[in-house]
Amino acid sequence: MNTEEEHDVVAAASAEVPPTPPGDTGTWRRLSRPLNQPANPGTANGRAETKHSRSFRITDNISLRMRLTLIYGMLFFAAGSLLLLLNYVILVSVLDKPDFTVHIDGYQLESEIADEIKAALIDGIATQVTRYSVLALIVVGVLAVGLGYAVAGRALSPLHKITRTARRLSERSLHERIAMSGPDDEIRELADTFDAMLERLDRAFDGQRRFVANASHELRTPLAINRTLLEVAVSDPEASPDLKTIARTLLETNARHERLIDGLLFLAKSDRELDVRTVVDLGEVTETVLSQLSDEIEKSGLRLRTDLREARVTGDPVLLERLVSNLVENALRYNVPNGEITVRSGINEGAPAIQVENSGPVVPAYEIEGLFEPFRRGAGHRVSSTKSAGLGLSIVRSVVRAHHGTVTVWPRAGGGLVVTVHFPVSNRRSEGESSA
Repeated sequence: MNTEEEHDVVAAASAEVPPTPPGDTGTWRRLSRPLNQPANPGTANGRAETKHSRSFRITDNISLRMRLTLIYGMLFFAAGSLLLLLNYVILVSVLDKPDFTVHIDGYQLESEIADEIKAALIDGIATQVTRYSVLALIVVGVLAVGLGYAVAGRALSPLHKITRTARRLSERSLHERIAMSGPDDEIRELADTFDAMLERLDRAFDGQRRFVANASHELRTPLAINRTLLEVAVSDPEASPDLKTIARTLLETNARHERLIDGLLFLAKSDRELDVRTVVDLGEVTETVLSQLSDEIEKSGLRLRTDLREARVTGDPVLLERLVSNLVENALRYNVPNGEITVRSGINEGAPAIQVENSGPVVPAYEIEGLFEPFRRGAGHRVSSTKSAGLGLSIVRSVVRAHHGTVTVWPRAGGGLVVTVHFPVSNRRSEGESSA
């Protein structure tokens, strides 16, 4: 299902994805119809909404330059039409003032006949003048519309400069500024405001980079020292059993804190602009992740089914591997005894994608949104177990955002989830960009 949101939330219990039947691993799971599609698209409301949205699309497709040109043109023709009307009235009034007499062979015609001839003459003159005036208005109006189009483009050129600068910006190029020169008008004020915003963003991102770098050292070092001291205490043959028990408990707590810090630092990294872009095969990444987790999967007693096909994505290989790892680990940890995990990769709906389906506890539709919040799991409770740091799906969402993809989550019939991640189509065969 294509969606412009990061993930869809299924609000009805009936909107569940059926589990994968045996022998059907290669079939991607999805809802029978998109959530935003009405059950009966032929209803009157559906037609009304389609017609209403279509009219808005037509209006929205007109550029600002064209809208300004149309406004100039309408105002010009409205003013010209009013001028023609006034010119007609004034011309008729002026021609009607002089006395009009008709002499034929020295004989003066009666006033009634003279008035009729005068009225016909005035009407003919006014008609001719009006006809030529209308033609002149049309010709000058066309020229005025063309000139208005050129003037509108000239007036909007500073906005195009602002747009080009904004499109070039990324986390690594926030030092760029518009630095617009010219009169101190509204557009100059907009450009200066935009530059001030870029300055604040640059300082904020620079502070975030320094924090991640410092936290990576300052937070991990004490935990590493604590782990070393506790391991020495546990291995000491003269240590009492109570001391060894406390040391093992502290080691587990220390390990959880290390996982938490690693997850937070990775989450901060995945929220930033990509530093590395290269072509990665999702199928190969998924195969590597499953190989690394093979012992854990075997010990869990869960049945693993895979259908891994080539799906080329342009992105950061480390982030993509972490995304797949988090999806599989989430399916592994929040499962049921004798459950199953199904992993697919390949081209789905015209885009490279990966899908992880797992059995597990029943997840209500209204709780799906909360699963992507840090330190939360089912039922929206804070994570209190030692299974994970509670950042798995949060990291997934951040990695998907960094790669401009979409993640969709549906409840699975009978319990569990179906998570599908789509990425933009990669048009590059090979690329290795790295910025320090």
